[in-house]
Amino acid sequence: MTHDHDLVLRPTAAQTEAALNPPGGRNGGDLVVESLAGLGATTVFGLPGQHALGMFDALRRSDLRYIGLRVENNAGFAADAYGRVTGEAAPLLLSTGPGALTSLAALQEARAASAPVLAVSSQVPTAGLGGGRHGYLHELPDQAASFRGVVKSVHTVRTQSQIPSAIAEAWTSALTVPHGPVWVEIPQDVLLAETQIPVVTGGDTFPEELPPRPELTAVAADLLSRAERPAIVAGGGVVRADAAKKLRQLAERLQAPVVTTFGGKGAFPWTHPLSLQSWLEDRHTTDFLEDADVLLVVGSGLGELSSNYHTLRPRGRVIQIEADLGKLESNHPALGIHADARLALQALLETVGERTDPSAPERVRAVLDKVRERIAAQELTLEQDVLAAVRAALPPGAPSFWDMTILAYWAWSAFDAKAPNTMHSAQGAGGLGYGFPAALGAAVADPTHPVLAVSGDGGALYSVAELATARQYDLNVTWLIVDDGGYGILREYMTDAFGAPTATELTRPDYVALAESFGVPGVRTSPKTLAADLAKALAAPGPSVVVLPAVLRMFAPTHLG
Repeated sequence: MTHDHDLVLRPTAAQTEAALNPPGGRNGGDLVVESLAGLGATTVFGLPGQHALGMFDALRRSDLRYIGLRVENNAGFAADAYGRVTGEAAPLLLSTGPGALTSLAALQEARAASAPVLAVSSQVPTAGLGGGRHGYLHELPDQAASFRGVVKSVHTVRTQSQIPSAIAEAWTSALTVPHGPVWVEIPQDVLLAETQIPVVTGGDTFPEELPPRPELTAVAADLLSRAERPAIVAGGGVVRADAAKKLRQLAERLQAPVVTTFGGKGAFPWTHPLSLQSWLEDRHTTDFLEDADVLLVVGSGLGELSSNYHTLRPRGRVIQIEADLGKLESNHPALGIHADARLALQALLETVGERTDPSAPERVRAVLDKVRERIAAQELTLEQDVLAAVRAALPPGAPSFWDMTILAYWAWSAFDAKAPNTMHSAQGAGGLGYGFPAALGAAVADPTHPVLAVSGDGGALYSVAELATARQYDLNVTWLIVDDGGYGILREYMTDAFGAPTATELTRPDYVALAESFGVPGVRTSPKTLAADLAKALAAPGPSVVVLPAVLRMFAPTHLG
């Protein structure tokens, strides 16, 4: 009797001949790039360094497209965005020690946002491993230890024969839900040594799906079917699982109002009668969610930003669907369902009963009216006009990437993303400098749409070197820099808390002249001309910079006091 698991694919004569006589001139670096290509990678990001030169030399003999950035952290942000846009694992090639460590903030963001990034770093030569003080350049006692608390998994290589399997394992880890960044490290001598290992031609991996347990979805469906005031919080897990259509079907069947988290922008249509939009930092929305007798939370851990700074106290039953096991019931007791959002929503759609509730759209309108009244009372028309100008200029299908800046904080709550997976920000980990390099990665992933990056002048100073990258690869990214002369949101926070700001004011360059020095067109705009200037820049091929001198204010929080 022959069982399926006994079947072995036998190589063809040509494959046998190629394996027995591999081409000369290959090294361990070739095994890296061959493994990546075999797994389906087409593009790699990174920055060369002395210990990693074996990998970068191998790129010459590869069909992989290399996109080189000027700072490792920016290369990590670009890979993060590439992974978010494509859903593929984005390879990130780095050198040892300082080069590797400089990527940590980007990898933290990728982990927080579940972006699949496959970082491959070099290591000191094998003789220098083990924690001794041998004095090798870039030496760390335990380089991998610096990454274990940041990435999803760590994979160490010590011989050339381990390279294909280690990279395949890392690839599988990055693409198994919840997606995330992974780390592979390979010693310099292993990368440089000539290899007789056959060319890596296979590499299929099968990331495991995460279906829900049926007894849990049965209970959830019963609770939702019998609910009098159901409501839904849709997080980034809905977007990453490509489950927006299923979410809409479920919401309409239940007549359940939906609010999207800042990471879940676009998961539900902005103008839908059941859409509470994204006003999570508003007491009126918080009150509405607390009043739900059944609150379905899909693809969110209800963290700080998604719970109005942990002031949300649901009074009804909470059902939480989450692919990250550590987030289940981490903030609120719930019927916790450890599952991919798409599979769990499908299971609910197959079992949930249909509700009729003509009052649901009226209750949604009442909440949004209260939100609008609260914002209107603060006389923030400049901020609202600027955000509306950005929305008017940005084509509906074009992605946008937002740094940690006041206009982005407005956009989290008030910007219509138009579609899932089009609005991204660094709100996962909250580090500065994300917007522009991430937009470059998105432009590499999909050159058919213009890409918008939005930064403040403080965050822009993290990323100015990447104007050279944008020009070198002629990427279709328009960078909007809102110049208020410093760290504007910190200026507000410190003034409110202490009566005066400290360390928030910045000397900065003439951003238009700086862009032009890189060969990138730049324009200085105003709130009145922003929509036209931004639309013109987005319509033009290649990179561009639009600078808006403006001091924007944040709307008042509702979680204090």
